[in-house]
Amino acid sequence: MYYYKRVRDLREDNDKSQSQIAKYLNMKQQQYARYENGIQEIPLHHMVALARYYNVSLDYLAGLIDEPKSLN
Repeated sequence: MYYYKRVRDLREDNDKSQSQIAKYLNMKQQQYARYENGIQEIPLHHMVALARYYNVSLDYLAGLIDEPKSLN
């Protein structure tokens, strides 16, 4: 699974909008949409922020493993 699909799935599973996540990342919704659509790669600092936000490991977020692991 491509990481950008996993990011979108996590957002949808948590009933969040692109605008809400973009605000959390301190960016515009259009920029965040490019991440989810695979148009632009997500910088590492945003991947770390998203992993913390969703409380999942970076391995899961990146699509390297299929079972989410909590950060706790």
